[in-house]
Amino acid sequence: MYTISEARHERTVNLLGREALDILKKSKVIIFGVGGVGGYVAEALARCGVGSIDLVDKDVVSESNINRQIIASYDTIGQNKTEVMKKRILSVNPEAKVKIYNMFYLPDNSDEIDLSAYNYVVDAVDTVTAKIEIIVNSKKCGVPVISSMGTGNKLNPAGFCVSDISKTSVCPLAKVMRRELKKREITDVKVIYSKEEPVSKLQVPGSVAFVPSAAGLLIASEVIKDLTS
Repeated sequence: MYTISEARHERTVNLLGREALDILKKSKVIIFGVGGVGGYVAEALARCGVGSIDLVDKDVVSESNINRQIIASYDTIGQNKTEVMKKRILSVNPEAKVKIYNMFYLPDNSDEIDLSAYNYVVDAVDTVTAKIEIIVNSKKCGVPVISSMGTGNKLNPAGFCVSDISKTSVCPLAKVMRRELKKREITDVKVIYSKEEPVSKLQVPGSVAFVPSAAGLLIASEVIKDLTS
């Protein structure tokens, strides 16, 4: 049985500094979607010492998730993704506060979560209606939000970049989001998207371990940077 000590943060402090770690410990982040992208966001934020991480997802782990999702294994099939991720977070950051919402965030239930209570909002869901609701409500609350565009049918993890939604290209999901957000007069949204042309055009998108994880870690780096700058 190990005792909890500050040793787990030593390398982070060496890079970011003690003041940054103190800020992270006091920060509250909510992550919508705990799949291939969101799972790695949560993992990285927990390891960086973010003090409060809330998780929103209604899905359970399935066998088809095992190839790319950090929470997915034969031991976790059938379990709520939020529950599995909460357990992982607390295993690396026992002092973290983790609240879970087993729900799909949509216009008819969005009032169940007060986004103004957070320092940062992460959108890692894959449905346009939910993404728009997350972004619109984050903007209303004046809370920073970062949104993941499509990661399916991609093979090059180096193809991801950080941009404003208005400057995206190639990504089909980003195209739809640009149009829908423009209708709502929203243009200033930080997103992660890939400039790589889709490798496959199958109806069910293909995915591999190193692509959604790369997007998730890139999102986490932006959240850490913005919280501590």
